[in-house]
Amino acid sequence: MGALVSLLVTIALSLLITHIASMALTMTGLSRDLAKFQARSAFTGVGFTTNEAEKVVAHPVRRRILMLLLLLGNAGIVTSISSLVLTFVGTTGFIGQLMRFGSIALGLGLIWVLSNSRWLNRVLSWLIHWALKRWTRLEVRDYSNLLHLKGDYQVSELKVDKEDWLANKSLSDLCLRDEGLVVLGIQRPDGRYLGAPNGQTCINPQDLLILYGRANNLSELDSRQANRQGDAAHQNAMAKQKQVVSEQNRQEETAQTKST
Repeated sequence: MGALVSLLVTIALSLLITHIASMALTMTGLSRDLAKFQARSAFTGVGFTTNEAEKVVAHPVRRRILMLLLLLGNAGIVTSISSLVLTFVGTTGFIGQLMRFGSIALGLGLIWVLSNSRWLNRVLSWLIHWALKRWTRLEVRDYSNLLHLKGDYQVSELKVDKEDWLANKSLSDLCLRDEGLVVLGIQRPDGRYLGAPNGQTCINPQDLLILYGRANNLSELDSRQANRQGDAAHQNAMAKQKQVVSEQNRQEETAQTKST
């Protein structure tokens, strides 16, 4: 009887673990259906090699959740199989085995009814959501998708040297936005961090800039020196950005025309 209880408890805990994991994945921005599927796939180790899994493994918080699920899933499956085997060990006779099968079916049926109870699901969902918000620090957004960090666009760090074109100039003088680049923050050498700096902020040597923009622009800016060639590269980058903006405006006008 102890093995039977262990089997049913293991199955119930497995369902609870996958439910908690699906709630945690939902908090990172996944849809409920996708989060539930990925949580159960990781826990059982079946069907996880799908294209949708790329959305999960590319996100650091989701990846940690799934690594824990894979570990718990292996332990849960082994425990379930062991308990199932022990359930029938020592059982003699057809009647005894039939009673064990009946007990397992009754227990699984009860677990299935409880797992599909809307009231119980609402209560559990509320408790799990509250606990995750209270005792964890999950990122509630996938910032890679939010910032469209695919294709040409990316976020990059740039260390400023004293001979760089950026050094000892204010953001308003640099006009980086005219190149299609946005300074998200500045890490000073003394550890201070300036988030969303304004135009009066000066870029000093040894500063670490966090920039958002197209990869080619970021790479060129990183190698730009404080000389005439650097100034010419700045003018060239602004001219290219005007072309990009013009093309974007043309596409937007075309899309609006089609919608009307």
